[in-house]
Amino acid sequence: MKLVRERLAESVAAFRGNFANPQLRRIQLAGLGSVMGLWAYSVALAVYAYDSGGAKAVGIVTLVRAIPAALSAPFTSTLADRLPRVPFMVATNLGRAASIGAAGAVAVAGGASWLVYALAGLASILGTAFLPAESALLPHLARTPDELTAANVVRSTIESVGTFAGPAIGGALLAVTTPGTVMLITAAAFVWGAALVSLIRVRDAGAEERAHEPQPAGAFRREVTAGFGAIVRDRRLRVVVGLYAAQTLLAGALGVLVVVIALDLLSWNDSGVGLLNAAMGVGGVAGSLAAFALIGRKRLASDFGLGIVLWGAPLAAIGLWPHAWVALVALGVLGLGNTLVDVAGMTLLQRLAAEEVIGRVFGAFESVVLVAMGAGSLLAPLLDSALGTRGAVLVAGAILPLALVPLAAPLFAVDGRAAGPVERVELLRALAIFAPLGLPELERLAGAAVDVNVQAGAAVVSEGDEGDRFYVISEGRAEVEAGGRRLRELERGDFFGEIALLRDVPRTATVRALTPLRLLALDREPFLQTVTGHAASAELARDVVAARLRAPVGS
Repeated sequence: MKLVRERLAESVAAFRGNFANPQLRRIQLAGLGSVMGLWAYSVALAVYAYDSGGAKAVGIVTLVRAIPAALSAPFTSTLADRLPRVPFMVATNLGRAASIGAAGAVAVAGGASWLVYALAGLASILGTAFLPAESALLPHLARTPDELTAANVVRSTIESVGTFAGPAIGGALLAVTTPGTVMLITAAAFVWGAALVSLIRVRDAGAEERAHEPQPAGAFRREVTAGFGAIVRDRRLRVVVGLYAAQTLLAGALGVLVVVIALDLLSWNDSGVGLLNAAMGVGGVAGSLAAFALIGRKRLASDFGLGIVLWGAPLAAIGLWPHAWVALVALGVLGLGNTLVDVAGMTLLQRLAAEEVIGRVFGAFESVVLVAMGAGSLLAPLLDSALGTRGAVLVAGAILPLALVPLAAPLFAVDGRAAGPVERVELLRALAIFAPLGLPELERLAGAAVDVNVQAGAAVVSEGDEGDRFYVISEGRAEVEAGGRRLRELERGDFFGEIALLRDVPRTATVRALTPLRLLALDREPFLQTVTGHAASAELARDVVAARLRAPVGS
């Protein structure tokens, strides 16, 4: 019980910290308005399409929104890596507001329905630009790994709340006005989002360099495919994206299966479809509450795997026991699993993708899941036709647990590699020369660092030797000697070795262990690439070196 209270206290603290961070607060509030506006707009658009051309028109507008978005995501996400992300996000939100507002104006004026649908497709394309930029920006706004997880929990909670509140708002507005007017009103939600995002201030040190890098022939094609290439080359990304795609395939199938479960398997009327969807929504909200427990967790990959199982197994249970109460409980559990997959999966992608391609990784990811969802919606009728409703539900539910079996070992191995860096990030963040760095840079440093143990009395570095590493003391005490004189004592959180690396000179002092030492060591290349590649960090490092040489204290 004490452990549970401690974990809850840590989660609440990280959650409060999320809103205490003004940059995160702005992007979350912008997301709240945009999500509810998007759902309200979607309801208005569906009603407009149905009024214009019946169920067929609703299907057409769904395809118009999905297919161009899937095809354009790799291209629009390239801009998320090439341009400063905050202005880019502001521009895309304003673009969505203009597209939705224009669609509303056309609808109110009684214009051509095809133009409304085309503008809906444009708004969806702009949406594919926003998500990768937002996902790439969050690690720069979060100050700690726990805060990044908390940010994704809040984002998932906003999505769950938006699933309820957005359609409710759209429905209430439609009761008193027309679909076109609702579109005009919801366009304001994206203007609200753009205004809040414009207030975000973040160090994006590489933005100007990315925007002005020379582009050789064929560079754009390589940039567009860079996200897919990063996923293919990194086994960890392949596993997470692959399982995410399988989950999205099942999500697409579920859109069809939930109808046949209600009408055919349970013999309910049309309202039963809404009841089953509501059960999933309730599970999603419950999952958002449960996801707070993920804050501070070092085993996000395991949590992601659990979410995958909770997505598939409940469907299989409905196929085995086709009863009303089983279906309601199972879909509630599925909703909870959906939140675990979203929070843990998005956080893993943000922490695994390299900063220079993170936007394009999310663009590739978005393309993959959109295609998978479309494939799932086609797969479900085929399964139902071939196996019957019960067999289709049972087979669909088995897809994810079976997909996890061969991928479990590489997925869970991600946790083994992540546990150390989480602790190392906190140690490195406390150092003055690394304080200006964002979370992505700190996590890359932490991943490149190695633990070194030194016995009491042994020299870690010796005066006059060539410098090859930078050291931080994790545990123990050491002393610094130069020219035969004892200069100072070091303890946990102190660092040494930077002078030889930054000045490219031999070691200026000897550091000897007074007690057994546990050190965190960074080789020359990752240390210099990080420090010299960040202007504020480089300036602080130069100040530290100058102060130590004046003391005189060196290493």
